Amino acid sequence: MIPRPWVVLLAAGASRRFGSPKQLATVGGESLLRRMTRIALAARPAGCVVVLGARAARLRRELAALDVVVVVNDRWRDGLSHSLAAGVAALPAEARSVLVLLADQAGLGPADLELLFACWRRAPGRIAAASVDGRLGPPAILPRAVFPALARLRGDRGARDLLRDPRRRAVGVDLPAAALDVDRPSDLAALRPGA
Repeated sequence: MIPRPWVVLLAAGASRRFGSPKQLATVGGESLLRRMTRIALAARPAGCVVVLGARAARLRRELAALDVVVVVNDRWRDGLSHSLAAGVAALPAEARSVLVLLADQAGLGPADLELLFACWRRAPGRIAAASVDGRLGPPAILPRAVFPALARLRGDRGARDLLRDPRRRAVGVDLPAAALDVDRPSDLAALRPGA
C-alpha cells in the first residue's frame, strides 16, 4: 500500500493586498488558517507541517490542539519558495511525498484533496497537481524525487515551474475550487456556503 503524503501548508506571507493578516480572517466562525489546517488534517495525511512567517507568534495560537508540526520561516520575505523549502526540510526521512497546500485556497475541501490523492496513487512517481483552465498549480502532490529541486527554488513562484516542466510529466486534476485564492476581503464572499 502506498503511504499517504505529508502536507506542507504554507501560511507565512504578510497579506499585503488583504490589508490585515488574512490567515486570521474569519470564515464560518474560525480563522482561515485554522480552517485550512483542519481541511488538510481531514484528508488524513501521513502528517502535517504548517509553515508560518509574518506574525508567527500570533498565528501559532490558531493551531492550538491541532496535530501539526509548526515551522517558522524567518526568511519569509524571501518569497514563497523559501517557505516551501523550509516546510519540505521539516519532513521526516520516511516521507515519500508531499502535498503542498496554500493557506489562502479557501475554496478547497477534503473531497478536493481526496481527488488529488486518487490521481496521484495511480502514478506515485509523478507530480499530481490541480488544473484550473488547463493551468497546473497548487495544491500539488510531489514525490520525494522532486524534494531536492524544491530545496533549490528561489523567489515568490513556489513550485510553479516544476509543475509546468514537461520533463516532469505532471498529471492535472480538474479542481475548480483551487481557483479561489483569498487576496482581498471581498474574495471571502466567493466561498461556498457551509464549506
